[in-house]
Amino acid sequence: MNIFNLILDILTIAGSLGVFLYGMILMSESLQKVAGRKIRKTFSAITSNKVKGILSGTLITSAIQSSSATTVMTIGFVNAGLLSLSEAMGVIMGANIGTTATPWLVSILGFGKTFNINVILLPLIALSLPLLFSGKNTSKSWAEFIIGFAILFLGLGFLKDSIPALDESSALVQYIRHFENFSFTSVLLFVGIGFIFTIFFQSSSAVMAFTFVIASDGWISYEMAAAMVLGENIGTTITANIAAFVANYRAKRAALFHLFFNVFGVIWFLLLYFPLLNLIAGITEKLQGSDPFVNAGAIPLALAIFHSGFNISNTLILLPFTRLIERYLNHIFMRKDELQETHKLVHINSSYLSTSEISIVLVKKEISAYASLVKKMYDLVPEFLMEKRPKKYDKLYHKIKKYEDNVDEIEVEIANYLTRISEGKLSIKGTKQVRSMLNMINEIESMGDACNNMANSIRQKNKQNLYFIQEQRDRLNDMFSLIDEALNLLIQHLNLEYDQVNEKEAISLEEKINELRDRIKEEHIINLKEEKYTYQTGIYYIDLVSQLEKMGDYIINVTQSVVQSK
Repeated sequence: MNIFNLILDILTIAGSLGVFLYGMILMSESLQKVAGRKIRKTFSAITSNKVKGILSGTLITSAIQSSSATTVMTIGFVNAGLLSLSEAMGVIMGANIGTTATPWLVSILGFGKTFNINVILLPLIALSLPLLFSGKNTSKSWAEFIIGFAILFLGLGFLKDSIPALDESSALVQYIRHFENFSFTSVLLFVGIGFIFTIFFQSSSAVMAFTFVIASDGWISYEMAAAMVLGENIGTTITANIAAFVANYRAKRAALFHLFFNVFGVIWFLLLYFPLLNLIAGITEKLQGSDPFVNAGAIPLALAIFHSGFNISNTLILLPFTRLIERYLNHIFMRKDELQETHKLVHINSSYLSTSEISIVLVKKEISAYASLVKKMYDLVPEFLMEKRPKKYDKLYHKIKKYEDNVDEIEVEIANYLTRISEGKLSIKGTKQVRSMLNMINEIESMGDACNNMANSIRQKNKQNLYFIQEQRDRLNDMFSLIDEALNLLIQHLNLEYDQVNEKEAISLEEKINELRDRIKEEHIINLKEEKYTYQTGIYYIDLVSQLEKMGDYIINVTQSVVQSK
């Protein structure tokens, strides 16, 4: 074989893996578009019951065909404070069990003796075409799922066809023969190979499919293939740990548990490696009638059993000790790390994204926190208006200015995050929510501008030694109270599921604000004629009233954006 043919074979194998991986990604993303909201609700419904967490992680990972996606989602939820470490541990264990669905799918359908799935793949794609060109986005997503399923197994077929037959006299066969007397050192070598391959391809399922193919074609033995599967289980933890690297101390704990779970499992499986291989070989022989030690065709089923046994037994062993592990992880990442965090965002981290549909949940929480931040800024304005002590007065003014800077920066960060979400795969509902959320943060940022404008007006008034009479202060207090009520209602709405929000009360408050503004302006004209205060004082007075009324407009605009996102 010349060098050109060797390079061509390597590229063909890599391309086949790429087709398999693309099919898996297409399946995953299309399912997230179809069931993204249900997935979000499943996460939201997780309780401290670890069994429910395990079941949720198993079902979600089985559905979206990616333990990495589920784990990164979980890390994002822990980072945002939506899941505790205890709850996340259950989901992560479930995700490890759920990821065993792909090897079973490949083993049963991809290597089946009684049924050749390749026969129906192209007809499946043909049947999905009407759905693909349908006007309904849900139908298109189902078509993408079917096409992804077909592409996955076409890629597997390409992979099987691209692995060249072994010549018994070739140097490679002679090298493999070197491992016939399989030692513990050989086991560790192939664990390392599986680990490195998984880091490179960022998909344990794709590498496992590759392992199935080369094992069933006789390139590696049952013992070598099982060792690679163990390495793949460690390699799949890297994605979550990379995601947690830029996250907070809570997310780091969850990511470290994922690593600990798989490394612990690999260690005790290695200690019992050969007895376990013999046990699984016996089970495989009873189910399939052939021994994976002797017949390479039996290896895929044996590996599927091996992989499931690894994750299920590991979960059963560690489940009683999760509280002890949790305390240890809490000790490693002490709470003092929280004080060192510099992120202005509370619930999302702009350095990485969870799955697009899941990220929307985090943004929803972030917008609520954003509105609460503006509410704190707003609460300083009436206090600043009444403050007479110079030091306290200056301190309040600079505090409002600091809030203004933070509000501006957070709006940009959330907007950038939403833009990145919109570039991913989203359902119609998700796309609508992203658009509405962009409107919300724009209106909330305008509230911050209004607060800043009021602070500047008050400061300018005081520099000119102008004072409001009691009637002006009373009217301003009435406006402050109405805006305060409207802001509290807005935050309450932002904490609800958006489809539960009713805008009637918010509209009623907005009408009261407008009515009070109109009454104040009418009284203002009369007061100026009666010379109750100077014209210059009146300018600052009406400016504050106008800014407060604008606050009311921005608040109702956010509420209406919430309602429009339903």
